[in-house]
Amino acid sequence: MSTTHIRIGHLAEDLGQSLKVLRDDDTPVATSRQVVEDALSSGKAHYGINTGFGALANQRISREELTDLQRNILLSHACGVGTPVPREITRLMLQLKIHALGLGRSGISRETFALLLAFAEHDLVPWVPSRGSVGASGDLAPLAHMCLPLIGRGEFWAADEDRPVPASGRMKAAGLSPVDLQAKDGLALINGTQLMSAYGAFVLERALVLRREADVLAAMSLEALQGSAAPYDARVHEIRPHVGQRQVAANVRALLDGSEILESHRDCGKVQDPYCLRCVPQVHGASRDALDYAVGVLETELNAVTDNPLVFPEGDIVSGGNFHGQPLALALDFAAIALAELASISERRTYLLLEGHDGLPKLLMRDTGVNSGFMIPQYTAAALVSENKVLCHPASVDSIPTSLGQEDHVSMGSISALKLLDVMQNVEHVLAVELLTAAQALDFREPLRPGRGVEAAHKALRGVVAHAHRDYEVRNDLDRCAALLRDGAMTRAAAAGGSELS
Repeated sequence: MSTTHIRIGHLAEDLGQSLKVLRDDDTPVATSRQVVEDALSSGKAHYGINTGFGALANQRISREELTDLQRNILLSHACGVGTPVPREITRLMLQLKIHALGLGRSGISRETFALLLAFAEHDLVPWVPSRGSVGASGDLAPLAHMCLPLIGRGEFWAADEDRPVPASGRMKAAGLSPVDLQAKDGLALINGTQLMSAYGAFVLERALVLRREADVLAAMSLEALQGSAAPYDARVHEIRPHVGQRQVAANVRALLDGSEILESHRDCGKVQDPYCLRCVPQVHGASRDALDYAVGVLETELNAVTDNPLVFPEGDIVSGGNFHGQPLALALDFAAIALAELASISERRTYLLLEGHDGLPKLLMRDTGVNSGFMIPQYTAAALVSENKVLCHPASVDSIPTSLGQEDHVSMGSISALKLLDVMQNVEHVLAVELLTAAQALDFREPLRPGRGVEAAHKALRGVVAHAHRDYEVRNDLDRCAALLRDGAMTRAAAAGGSELS
């Protein structure tokens, strides 16, 4: 038996299939558990099985105290603080932990593994504080909180409310009882990179949608500003053939196909556009390539065993460092920078749209003075772009020794992960400002029609957000635009209009 290979872009489908397979057959789990039982019978010292942890690794633990040892590791490590990990990300943490344990290299007991599976089956999502991991021996504190309900402690999210409730009550309602942790169980539960991986997978799943939406917005702004399509000529990108650059240029060409606006100013004499229009393939493309790199790292990690010690079916128990978060820390920092750049260039296009170029009214309203037009949404975009510059300082370049020096180099990948979510949410709002602004500007080009893909995306937005003739409370429309972008609505509309995007 093997679990399903998990892919970014197919998380829900792949994890659902993996959990189904694991419920049907836990042979690798049983095999690795037998190795642990045999090791205990041998009387030899094995880290984390019959010894203390971290700086206490040299202390032997008697067989009579093994249950207390494993219980205590959950209790002592559950010292996280701060706002909770979002429910949907904690759900991913739980599923990814089950997936990793099911690979059969951790030695988890059948009873403990079965209860974790039951949590997922009943959608019992633990309440986990977000701060406290340094991404060293994995995400120790967050995973300890996630697994406290196994011993009847800790909290779950309430079924229908955004608040924590005692785990014991929700378990009882589901007909579940706590377990007595056995040798190796506690360590197998808290070692691993599931917090970092869950944040990374959650954000990158959305980033794969967002980067295509950004291409649609760039094309819409280009049309509204009567920019040149020449920089998107395939020949330009064939002689600097970065994959992402070529994909973005092809996407914009597809979106502009059939444009009456482009034809109307073909001989206008303009030589060059500003970089925010001319260099979209180079900027969006570089972000696309960086995100692809991060996706590759995450997909490897999602299908890896990050426990310690590792239990092999040949009977060996090997201590290593697979729990160290450095691969994720670097990739998540890189992903944050890549996403932030999509917002940075988007804000410049928004600013350009407000300046009154080529017949557009300044601030995109006819009657300004009494009306401020779209002046202030650009402030919001600017604020978020500036905040992202702070958030993009890499966490992975830092290290503070822990465990009395036993863990003398840590990844801080959990901080990379937490910041990545904030950056992505900021990017969504910056792109929402451009969507609202570009659509407003495009209205002033009527009756000329933009490219078929742009026209379809514009029409989809206008089904939700109306053209603004005077000042109004903009926030609700920005929220609607952000929701459309998260859902990939602009890309789908463009595809329906005949512009398939890669």
